[in-house]
Amino acid sequence: MTDRPPEFVDALANGMRILESFDVSHNEMTLSEVARLADLTPATARRSLITLVSLGYVGQVGKRFHLTPKVMGLGSAFYFAAGIDQAFQPELRTLVELFGDASSVASLQGHDVLYVAHYSQQRARRASAVVGARYPAHATSLGRVLLAGLPDEKLDAYFAQVEPVSLTSRTVTNRDELRRLVYRVREQGFSTTVDELDYGVTALAVPIRGAQGQTVAALNSSGYSGQVTPDILVAERLQELRSAASRLSQNIARNPVLESTLSA
Repeated sequence: MTDRPPEFVDALANGMRILESFDVSHNEMTLSEVARLADLTPATARRSLITLVSLGYVGQVGKRFHLTPKVMGLGSAFYFAAGIDQAFQPELRTLVELFGDASSVASLQGHDVLYVAHYSQQRARRASAVVGARYPAHATSLGRVLLAGLPDEKLDAYFAQVEPVSLTSRTVTNRDELRRLVYRVREQGFSTTVDELDYGVTALAVPIRGAQGQTVAALNSSGYSGQVTPDILVAERLQELRSAASRLSQNIARNPVLESTLSA
């Protein structure tokens, strides 16, 4: 981490890194596993874990640690304080009423997309797009829209650092091909993906812009690959998706706190 202010508190940062190290693939971990994922020494990780256990955010069973429901309070506080529900849910519900399937809003967090709003009528098994879910940006329509909105220097840094992984046999992992796809998204203003995040997921995404025209989030509409294709999504949903994104951009422009939250 660079450009730390003089008041930066390392202990607090260490605790947050530990909380962020837990995910669907690491829902319970030993001390050494936490230290490795959070890039901390075992001694530092141990002190932070003991503090988090005492505060009730982490539980312990034997030598393994896990998050507790108290962590959800942090997420719900953000959700309601930032006005996420009021800002996004009406548009998501309208899109799902028009087309069925599902619709989501996500922001870019490091190399991942973070789902900040979601509405769905789908019942089939697929990658979960619940609020708070994170997925690699390279494998999603939302992520490619967000990457396309980055300044060139930040996009270059992304491709220099990311190690694209295959989530399905159709996930694009070649950096040069991914860069070409992102540039194409810049030119056409939307992105489509088929079965790259999970089998059965075909999606179309467009940018949501802030007050200065910068991309602060992305909006998508997705369906089951056996029933829709990218061409169908573009032909039938792109215009409505762009209109919804424009209205969401206007909402964000009137709410500087929400824009700052999405850009954080």
